[in-house]
Amino acid sequence: MAIYFNSRYRFVFGLTDDEGRDYLVERQPFRFREETDNRTHVVAEGDTLFNLAGRYFRAIDTDRACGLWWIIADFNGIHDPTIALTPSSQLKIPSSRLVRMEIMNSNRRREI
Repeated sequence: MAIYFNSRYRFVFGLTDDEGRDYLVERQPFRFREETDNRTHVVAEGDTLFNLAGRYFRAIDTDRACGLWWIIADFNGIHDPTIALTPSSQLKIPSSRLVRMEIMNSNRRREI
């Protein structure tokens, strides 16, 4: 296999979803992990990953909680954040503690 050092795909991972579709990502997704302080959100009409992140991650020390939408996407195995969420479906929302201590932890960011 040839390695192309100038390729834009040099730092991506190839993953396969549960339905057998292949896709490229820039990092390994953070997978769901059961924790006692996780929440379940029932999707309402008009909900987006962006506004849900703003609502649930507001308490985290950041002035752009909406920008953490990717955490909810990763946690729920959502590969295309542009697809509308289905009303009445359920999303797992990681706790602020889990986001702060494990996902946004500076030591973890260095590993990725």
